[in-house]
Formats: sequence, C-alpha cells, structure tokens
Amino acid sequence: MRRAVLCGYYGMGNGGDEALLATLLQMLPNDVQPLVLSASPRATENLHQVEASDRYSVFALINELRRSDLFVWGGGSLMQDATSARNPIYYGGIMGLAQGMGLQTIAWAQGVGPLKRKLSKWIARRAFQGCSSVSVRDRQSAQLLADWQIKSVVAPDPVWALDATPINMYRDLSNPRVAVVLRSHPALTSCRLATITEALQKLQKQTNAEILLIPFQPSQDKAIAQAICDSLNEKMPNHSQIIIQKDPRRLKGIFNGIDLTIAMRLHGLIMAAAEGSNCSAISYDPKVSYLMEDLGISGWELEDLPDDAQLLTDAWVDHLEHQNQTLSDRVLQLKQQALIHQKILG
Repeated sequence: MRRAVLCGYYGMGNGGDEALLATLLQMLPNDVQPLVLSASPRATENLHQVEASDRYSVFALINELRRSDLFVWGGGSLMQDATSARNPIYYGGIMGLAQGMGLQTIAWAQGVGPLKRKLSKWIARRAFQGCSSVSVRDRQSAQLLADWQIKSVVAPDPVWALDATPINMYRDLSNPRVAVVLRSHPALTSCRLATITEALQKLQKQTNAEILLIPFQPSQDKAIAQAICDSLNEKMPNHSQIIIQKDPRRLKGIFNGIDLTIAMRLHGLIMAAAEGSNCSAISYDPKVSYLMEDLGISGWELEDLPDDAQLLTDAWVDHLEHQNQTLSDRVLQLKQQALIHQKILG
C-alpha cells in the first residue's frame, strides 16, 4: 500500500470542498491509503470514514509526510490571494515541504488564481513546477500554467463525477420545487438581498413554489438563509425551509427532483445541473461566470443584479416553464470528462 497525504480546504464546513474531498477519495486507486489534513480531524474522520490529522500542527504534518509516499494537493481554488494573501503561503509552503522531503506531489483539480501579488505568483509557480502531475478544472487556469511553461491536464470540476445519495423528501408534485444557494459576500448588500427576497416572494405568489434554502457553509450562509426563510414564511407559511446537509453525497442528492436552482456557489450549480435541475446563477467570482458560459446558464453578475425584483421573478418563472434542452447532453459530457482527474492519480 502507498500512503498519501491529501491537502485542501478540508474540515472547514464548506459543502463544496467536502464534495471535492469525497470525490478525491472516490477516485483514489485501491492501493493508496489516504491521510487527510483537516481543520477538524475528528469531523473529517466521522464524515468521510478516513484517517485525518490537524492541518495546523507542524509537528503532526512533518510526521505524516515522513511516513508517506504521495502528496495530493487539491482540489479547488487553493492557490489564489483574492480571499487571503495567506493562501499561497500556506499551500505553497506545505507543497514545498513535501517536495523537499522527496514525496511524489500531484496538483489535483486545481483552479489557479486570481493571483494579484508578485509573491503569490512566485510561490504558485514554484509549487506547480515541482509537481509530477497537474490537473486543472478550467481553461483559464491551464493558460496561466502554460504561460509559466507548466503542463497540465484540463478537465471539468471533479464533483460532476461524485456519486450522489438520493434523499427521500415529501413533496407536492403539483407545485414546483426551487433550491436557493446563496453565500456571504461583500457585494451581497442588504439592498441586493432584499431584492432577491422580494423576487422569491413574487415567485411563490405566482407559482406556489416550495423553496428550499441550502447553506453550503452554514457558519457563513445560514444567517442569510434564515432571513430569507423567515420573510417568505411570513407571506406564505410552510412553503419554505432550510436544509443543512453535511454529507456531500447526500447534499448532491437533494437536487434530484429540484425544478430550479438559484445559486451563487459554484458547487451548488454543479450539483444541481448534474442531478437534472434547471439553473440560474448569481455570479460573485470568475469561476462561476466561466461555468455559466460553459453550460449556457443564464443569470447575473452579482454587482449587476437588477434593482427591480420583478425582473428576477420573470426570469425564474421562465426557467420553470422552459426546460434547458441542451443542458442534459452537456452535463453527461462533463460527468464523463471529469473522470480525467482520476487518471493522474495513478
């Protein structure tokens, strides 16, 4: 058995990153024994049934690297400095340590950038240059690495290929079911949130829709979901609920049977589209905009969100009434192509 240390944004309570970990574990060869670096090792062990270690303990990290053969770094937008300048330093430092200790290092399903600082770019370039294999999840990341003369394999986000666990939830089939996946963001101002809430109220009034608010990272997203849910239930009681699901396979399974998903989060859109839901995006990040373009999903950039709630409602009603016929073929293609990330794991 080969022993592998898996490093990513794991144990942070983010449904998208836990889905990436679940997919990585699903794709690992049978002869690889994984150890996950986690912010919450016990939670990671319970959720994924895998050995985990504290990502913040230097001594534990060195000990795990000493008894391992392989270091897998990913997936997701780890090497970027938009959310924090510390990200490249942390991940680049661990990658450099693993490479210095002689481990085979793989960058798996990476989204590279944005990198705004010279130091961040230097660290990122050094880290990727030392990898034996690199896969990325978008063309923009591949181009950035190519500019640094670093070869990479491009494939869709691996969560497309994650096995979903069906969720049995009662529903009135005569009413549409709409999932809403919002996240905390500076550009999601109180005014924009009020517009979205009003649009959802109008949507319910016109269609009698049941609305499921799904916080992917409850520590950041639940307050937003709760505020919307309370407002909706004041107008139309018992037609809205909050669903929190930690298991990424079950989280993905929720979207099976959802007629329309309105989402900011990338993996909310991916899971929804993969399970056959129509989608409308509110983009806060280039990675979401890239997905919108790739799938032909309509929606808005967050900072360009209309002030008129009725415009949002009209667009969402149109999505409910007209299924995107070209989406299903594209989704099947993406699911198959996402398996390319498995090949670099050996």
